[in-house]
Amino acid sequence: MAQVDIIIPAYNAAKYLPAALESVIAQTFDDWKILLIDDGSTDETPEIALSFGARLGTKLHYIRQENKGLPAARNTAIRNSTAEFLAILDADDVWLPWRLEESVKSFDGRPNCGLSYGMIQYIDVEGKTSEWVDRRQKNAEGRIAAQIYTRKVNLPCPTITFRRECVADVGLFDETMRATEDRDMWLRIALKYEVAFIGRVIAHYRLSPNSMSTDLNRMLTAQLRFVEKHRGAPGFGFWQRREALGLIYRQYADTLSTRKQLTAALKNSLKAFALFPLDMNNARAAGSIVLRWAKAHS
Repeated sequence: MAQVDIIIPAYNAAKYLPAALESVIAQTFDDWKILLIDDGSTDETPEIALSFGARLGTKLHYIRQENKGLPAARNTAIRNSTAEFLAILDADDVWLPWRLEESVKSFDGRPNCGLSYGMIQYIDVEGKTSEWVDRRQKNAEGRIAAQIYTRKVNLPCPTITFRRECVADVGLFDETMRATEDRDMWLRIALKYEVAFIGRVIAHYRLSPNSMSTDLNRMLTAQLRFVEKHRGAPGFGFWQRREALGLIYRQYADTLSTRKQLTAALKNSLKAFALFPLDMNNARAAGSIVLRWAKAHS
């Protein structure tokens, strides 16, 4: 029977950490151990960790370190892991009870599969579920490194499970990347291994107004760095790079548009279209923002 080590980085996570830990305890698959890495919290995270440690005993390994950031906290967990599989759960997300069972099952009969992921449903800061549910993506599994690079496939972190042996092949999380370090890791695994997809919702992903993903400029810089870091890898040629950049700038423009920053949105939507005009979504997005901009300035 496979064993799973669960990687939970926590930084000032006292508000949501209990729900995350309870969702692990509720799993239908029970051969797991939690590696809870406290990344220098200044709130009640240590007290919560100790409380659950008294309850779970050896099934929870609590490690406190000075604040080094999310990638470093995950790397600390990996260095302290022993199980065949590693599963990702951030302290503000929640698993559904079948998450681990479905994840472990997805590797059955697939010795060349290094990574598995599934679908998510969004929840808000109070835990209320959104009506919007993640949908199955095209080219969702198999040798999909190119789809990850061009952002055609999204791999939600709370659904990720990967073989620990992959780390020996591709290395740890890149600690110089404070955003998109997850996509960077999944891509490196996908370049050498097959990817499995679980076609059902297995986790709830929490949307927070204070999350790092709301810092648009920081995310844009990180996404552009990711594209350049892997430029020239097998299958990532001239057009794949432009396709990836086009989607990045289109999504950036869409977010600027929703924030009513129409001039900046227009500039970036036109840049997305110029980078990759073969994607009709770039053309439609640019056209829509042009109309909004014109109406606002008429």
